[in-house]
Formats: sequence, structure tokens, C-alpha cells
Amino acid sequence: MNRFRLPASHRLLAAFSVAHAGAVIGYLPLLSLLLPIRIDQLAGAARIGWLTVAVTVGAVVASSANVLFGWLSDRSIAAGGGRRRWIAGGAIGLALSYVAIAVADRPVTLVAAVLLFQIAINAILAPMMAIMADEIPEAQRGLASGLFAIGPPAAGAVSALLVAAPALGRSTQLALVAGLAIITLLPLLRVRGPAVVAERATPTVDAPHDLLVASIARLLVQVAGSALSLYLLYYFQSVAPATAPATLATRVGTLLTISYILPLPVAVLAGRLSDRAAHRTPFLIGAAVIAAAGLLAMATDTHPAVGAIGFVIYAVAAAVFLTLHSALSIRLLPDPRHRGRDLGLINLANTLPALLGPLLTWTLATPQDFTILLLVLAALTMLGGLAIVPLRRRPLASSRA
Repeated sequence: MNRFRLPASHRLLAAFSVAHAGAVIGYLPLLSLLLPIRIDQLAGAARIGWLTVAVTVGAVVASSANVLFGWLSDRSIAAGGGRRRWIAGGAIGLALSYVAIAVADRPVTLVAAVLLFQIAINAILAPMMAIMADEIPEAQRGLASGLFAIGPPAAGAVSALLVAAPALGRSTQLALVAGLAIITLLPLLRVRGPAVVAERATPTVDAPHDLLVASIARLLVQVAGSALSLYLLYYFQSVAPATAPATLATRVGTLLTISYILPLPVAVLAGRLSDRAAHRTPFLIGAAVIAAAGLLAMATDTHPAVGAIGFVIYAVAAAVFLTLHSALSIRLLPDPRHRGRDLGLINLANTLPALLGPLLTWTLATPQDFTILLLVLAALTMLGGLAIVPLRRRPLASSRA
């Protein structure tokens, strides 16, 4: 029977990708579906204000917690322990936070429960990403990053299940999401890979600068995603004003589902190809250029079908960029002793777009016209790709696997 046993590196990849998908299941259905419903139940007409508070303060707490738990997991490694204890603790905290969300009886207590949730989910995510740097070789990190694309469609399927079964009740829905997230973490707690020898035994002068450049590139590309995820329905209302609102909402929902599923095979393929190439950065630059082209199509043609195609092109290319960026960032870490902390600092590039996207939309778009906003987002996305260009001369330590 041992001949059918997967190699250790493949078992780790499988466990890692399943755990990451579980973490996405842990936060995406809650933030996109269950939290707005709970706030509506408790706040009524004040729901927009309370949801804004929960999301904004939650983003700040999440960023701080990611850096904190990355640093704490670094300390655990230095003391001869491991990072997985923090993931296990985060899983316990995640379960408690979902209980708190279920029993909250006022908006303020619900927001407090959300803050506990943000701390717990980042106690899972920060050490998990550092484990990728610790145990997955450079020649497999593109594939590992590509497998991140499993998370959104898996979480979307869970959300669809919750929508299709409202009779489950609030507590059962929350318990289902938390249970799925925690179960998928268990394989990673058991499967371990050998420590990867750092590609850079000693930090180089350029390493901190390279990491900063890569982080800015990620931020620029993510601004468009933040804006479109919130205001996509309003965009299609501007280009298809005669379509019934219910019909348009259904079509946009279908489009979002496609945008979750389609990136998966493309990101996995791009990740594997980048593992086998001498450089990873050309794939990132190309993905940013294609994403910008999709945004330009949305901006320059007012036909809804062209807008839908442009959005799918953007969504797939941006997903490829963001997944491969994770592998690139690990390569650029200046000091193996501080991987968790430094990855937490890179994660700040995920928070600022959540603030900049809505601000740009409020400033540049109107209910009837998103053209200027989309042109600016395309320009920012293109700049994100150009920012990667100076890094393309840094080859991988091993170009073949």
C-alpha cells in the first residue's frame, strides 16, 4: 500500500492548499453575507453605518493582528517550537468568535465579536503564510500560490449553500461555516515538511527595497479589485439602465461566480509554469497588463456584454497576479528569522486598497458614469505591473523542478 502514498512534498502542498481554502471559507461568507444580515437584524435603518464601522475598524485590527501573530510565530521558531500552535489557537478563537457573533444582541457587541473574529482569523493566516516560506521549496511555491485560487470558489459554494437553505437558521449557518473552516485546518496541523534552506543566507542591500517595491505593486493592483467588488452592480446599472434591477442583480451574481471559478485553473497553470521558468516576474507583469486591458474594455465600451467580458478578463488576470505575488514576496524576504513579521507587513498592501477603492469611487464615479474611475483603476493596475519590472533581473535560485 505504501506505493500509493503521496510524496511528503505533495502531502504538504495538499494540506496547505486545503487549509488556505478553509481559511477563506472562514472569512468570506461571513464578511460578504452573514455579517450584513446580522447587522441588518440588529441595527435596522442604521445598518450601513454599523457595517462601515465593522468593516473599517475590522480591517485595521486585522492588519495589526497579522503582523503580531507573524512576529509571535517567528519567536516560536526561534525558541525551538513551531508556528502550528498559533494556527491551532486561532482555530479555537475562530470558534469562539462565531459563537459571539451568533449571540450578539446589540450592534456594538456584534462589532466587538467581529474584532475578535479578525484577531482569530489572522492568528491562522499569518503563521500559515510563514509556513509556506519555511517548508515549501522555491520550485513549488508558484504552484502553491496558484492553489490559493481554490479558496474563493469554495467559499462561494458555501455562500450559495447558505442562500439556498435559509431554513437552517442563523446559528446553524454560522456553526456550519466555522466547522468547515476548522476541519480543513486539521491536515496542516499534522503534515509537516522539512525546513527549506533560505535562498539568501545573508540579507542583501537590495532586499528591503525589493520587498517594498513588490508590496507597492500589489497595493496598486488591488485597488481596482476593492472598488469593483463593492460597486460592480452599480457599474452595470450605469451601462444597462433599462434592465430590471432583479434581473441585473442575478446576472451580476452569475458573473461573480464565474470570476471566482475561472481563475483557479489559470492560476494553477501560471504558477506551475512560473516554477519552471528562470524568472517569475514576467508572469506578474503580463498578468497586470492583461488586467489593465480588461478594465480599459469596461471603461471604453458601454455595452453590458463587453463590460462583463472585460470584468472577467480583469478578475482572472488579477487573481493570477495576486497568487504569484505571494511566491515572489517570499523570495524577496530579507531575513529568514523574521518571515512571519515581514509577511504581515506585506499584508498591509491588502488593507489600504479597502480604504482607497471606495474613496476613489466616491470621488470619480457617478451613478450614471464609471468611465473616469475605470481609466484611473486601469492606470494604477498598469503601474503595478511596471513596478515589478526592476525585479525581473533577479532569477530564481532553481529554475527547474
